[in-house]
Amino acid sequence: MAQELVFDTRLQSSKNLAFWLYIFHGISFVFSLGLFSWIPLILNYVKRDDAAGTFVRSHHSWQIRSFWWYLFWMTIGGLLFITIIGAPVAWLVWTLAWVWKAYRLIKGLVDLNDNKAMPV
Repeated sequence: MAQELVFDTRLQSSKNLAFWLYIFHGISFVFSLGLFSWIPLILNYVKRDDAAGTFVRSHHSWQIRSFWWYLFWMTIGGLLFITIIGAPVAWLVWTLAWVWKAYRLIKGLVDLNDNKAMPV
């Protein structure tokens, strides 16, 4: 019984941290276009192994992958912006990247609330 209580406490603590990291990623995403998302990203990397054996670990990986793919697409948009292809295509890439990242943050929060693991 005591071991089950410790596990539930550990799981709830990991889940709470993942929740707040989603929130911090979202705040950074909305107010700085993700410029400050490296702060929760570091915590995702540091705390991911603490959530090993739980569905919460997949949420840390989900947030990490979301950050790197978002950064990739924002960089592609930046490169397009400075080339002959120009601003219209860059803005399209940036807009699609923004919508995609918003979807990933919302989906992650909903699935975390429902105690569901994220796809690997």
